[in-house]
Amino acid sequence: MDQTTENRFPRVILASASPRRLDLLRQVGIEPEIEPSHVEEVITSTVPDQVVMELSRQKAEDIAALHTGEDAIVIGADTVVAYDGKILGKPSDEADARAMLASLSGRTHQVYTGVALFSVKEGIIEKKTTFHECTDVTMVSMTEKEIADYVASGDPMDKAGAYGIQGLAAIFISEIKGDYYNVVGLPISRVYHEIEQF
Repeated sequence: MDQTTENRFPRVILASASPRRLDLLRQVGIEPEIEPSHVEEVITSTVPDQVVMELSRQKAEDIAALHTGEDAIVIGADTVVAYDGKILGKPSDEADARAMLASLSGRTHQVYTGVALFSVKEGIIEKKTTFHECTDVTMVSMTEKEIADYVASGDPMDKAGAYGIQGLAAIFISEIKGDYYNVVGLPISRVYHEIEQF
């Protein structure tokens, strides 16, 4: 990371334990502190874009409140997969993962990531913004064996929609419309430029 980037982003805290989000921030020269939020998530909407913004805001607020008397930019993020308006979270077990993948097979679904940025100055939140990005992802038709083999790999179990685009599931993706990195877990270009605005 060069000195210019260090000076531009003196302290960034990522309110997430996602290794994928950490990798994306590092890719653009931001080395964040990792401080996952464990706030009890409260959802008042069933609309995917509203849900991810609500959850990302709660995570950022939770961590920002812990840093009184400090200066930092806190990033909260949440990603969901939605098909036909229904949100698909992380699978509860292998059977759930197989069912999710079968529902996505041969179809186009949406991936929503909400991001909340809080600028904390001497412990006071002086600026905040929340936004979301949506990407259309089309999957090839998968056989039952392909789905079973992928689930058996363990890769889907900690991911919304039961797949990770940057892993083994890459062979199932036939088309993407929108921000690829949004599907990985963070619309990194927009995040970078929003932080610059701060």
